[in-house]
Amino acid sequence: QVQLVESGGGLVQPGGSLRLSCEASGTGRIENFILMAWYRQAPGKQRELVATITSGGATNYADSVKGRFTISTDNAKNTLYLQMDSLKPEDTAVYICNGNYWTSHIYWGQGTQVTVSS
Repeated sequence: QVQLVESGGGLVQPGGSLRLSCEASGTGRIENFILMAWYRQAPGKQRELVATITSGGATNYADSVKGRFTISTDNAKNTLYLQMDSLKPEDTAVYICNGNYWTSHIYWGQGTQVTVSS
């Protein structure tokens, strides 16, 4: 059984930074995910793909966050990260991590709230 647990959300002023974490627990290992991603969902909007990272380390970003957000993994800590800099009010959303495991199962975290406001 694999669980993904996010943390690190909160309230931050525009221009500030936050780092989100997504720890794999149970029997899951980060290095066994073929693809991992961060999504976000704002009230009244559809879920949006923010960033992806493959098991080989290739990354991809939505145009809206390119140059401001960085996705990464730390196998030793069994954790996926999203470093968010130069935050804007429009980045306010629930951020959710996701992973495609080598067994073809897809796992989702429960989400963490990020609010960017002065």
